[in-house]
Amino acid sequence: MRLLVLGGIRSGKSEVAESLVADAERVRYVATAPEHPGGLPDEAWSARLTRHRARRPAGWSTEEVGTEPDRLADLLHGAKPEDVLLVDDLGGWLTAMFDAAGDWADPSALDSRITALGDAVRACPAALLVLVAPEVGLAVVPTTQAGRTFADANGLLNQRVAAASDGVAMVVAGEVTWLRGGSEVGHAGGRFVAAPAPAPFEFSGTVAGAVLSTADSGETLSFQPGMELPLPDESTAAEAGERLLTLRLNGAGLGGLVPVVRFAGGTQGRPDPRPWQRPRVLVLRGDRTGGFAAGDSAAAADRRLEDVVEGTGTLAVLAATAGASVQAIDCPEAGPAELHDALDDGSVDAALTLGWRLADAAANEGVDLLVLAACGAGSDAAAAAIVAVLTGGEPAAMLGRVVDASGFVNDAAWIRKVAAVRDARHRIRARSREPHTVLSMLGGGDIAVATGILLGAASRRLPVMIDGPVGIAAGLVARDYGAQTRHWLLMADHGENPTVKLGADVLGVTPFLQLKLALGEGGASLVALPLVNTALTVAAATPPREPVVEPEDGLTEQERIEAEIQRVVADSPTAEMPFVKPSWEA
Repeated sequence: MRLLVLGGIRSGKSEVAESLVADAERVRYVATAPEHPGGLPDEAWSARLTRHRARRPAGWSTEEVGTEPDRLADLLHGAKPEDVLLVDDLGGWLTAMFDAAGDWADPSALDSRITALGDAVRACPAALLVLVAPEVGLAVVPTTQAGRTFADANGLLNQRVAAASDGVAMVVAGEVTWLRGGSEVGHAGGRFVAAPAPAPFEFSGTVAGAVLSTADSGETLSFQPGMELPLPDESTAAEAGERLLTLRLNGAGLGGLVPVVRFAGGTQGRPDPRPWQRPRVLVLRGDRTGGFAAGDSAAAADRRLEDVVEGTGTLAVLAATAGASVQAIDCPEAGPAELHDALDDGSVDAALTLGWRLADAAANEGVDLLVLAACGAGSDAAAAAIVAVLTGGEPAAMLGRVVDASGFVNDAAWIRKVAAVRDARHRIRARSREPHTVLSMLGGGDIAVATGILLGAASRRLPVMIDGPVGIAAGLVARDYGAQTRHWLLMADHGENPTVKLGADVLGVTPFLQLKLALGEGGASLVALPLVNTALTVAAATPPREPVVEPEDGLTEQERIEAEIQRVVADSPTAEMPFVKPSWEA
């Protein structure tokens, strides 16, 4: 956990920061202020440092970086997972950096160093990192150049570190106000205590009584952007489309289903693609807490998942109609992304690995098409947050109305969802948009597993049908791991869901139906699957038209038409009529 404590001079910010780590057995105290600022003795400054040192418990270790401010980022990167660090304060670090640079005239001179320190805070593996920083932006603009330079750089530094922190507190006159993350920090015995970091998530799934778990899935795989994955055969897809023009169909053809035949031709690698005989539905369930889940019911998600496992409910009926097997994956609950990251890095790796292996296992069992389905409290908000971050969309326009279990619209819950998504975007505004980071910041278990499924399916040349927000969010993230993944996606209908519409447009996936279905994620795909298989059956079974017999005169059709026109003109009684000028030309 990373906490930033802000405050003015003599506000009590150092005392609050010290109370946050008071229960730790060992604390590494990182002092940033030099003993002699500017290289000159200062009795008042030395007395201040002496008071700070006297306040620290004897068991704390102290590391001085005042004369070597560049060491601070290295210390944060090199921390151990069991470490508890207290950095006091960033104002001293900033002063030392300007002194080392020898230039107090340019407030942007340290921009790159400030950004690097923010990245170091974000990447710090310590169990608890508490940083103290002065807040000078509430005072009047300094009258000196050096004062203005410090104030400007201090404001940027606080923004960068706050963006990398899980909690931010403001201390005024000894009173603490949590600007963000206060629910993660408790108060016991008159002291503030940082809550322990959550344990890494474990993922498990069930199908026909069997259980899948990350504990049994072997070594965790590594996922990095730039993955090389196969592409569908574009030449075969083109042949499949051209072949449709030669068939002896009753009427003009398959209309809006032509792109589906082309897609099937490319993914199957044959110009006469066959119907998908062994489809499988993967149902992902992952709940959230906090504002993302406002108005949603975890109990309702439980019922939907139980219906899937027991073979009842809408999704199970649709799957049976489409001849698809069903596999349910119960993902663990994710925390409130508006306050802190939804997943830690280890959980993201575990989720991606599980998704990859689910797709790999399906391919090994002869499954020829995957259908992605999802149910979970807050999954629509998490997907909207990811789509908004990756596309620049506006959350208020992307989140649909919240309808509670009784069928009534809950506008108050919708407002909470929108506010939570906006808060989450604000929290991560300065962080990387690298796909692993996006999943950690916002994703949750279901979207991370879905991303792994899409990557694993593409690696095995296995097409995937998507139609909902979890699928489209996973598609955008998977694209950033491997751009080829989007070419293996087939969308039946976006159901007028604004998140899905925007994400599909950016991803370049076009729905082939517009039924405006709202049967839950995966429902539209299962409704469309029998129709798709019918179209593929017709395309594969219909014989070609009989070839056109060339006439014996050897003329082409166009030459024959021109010859006929000349003959008609020559035989016309008006062919030899003299030309008469119009009256206006006489």
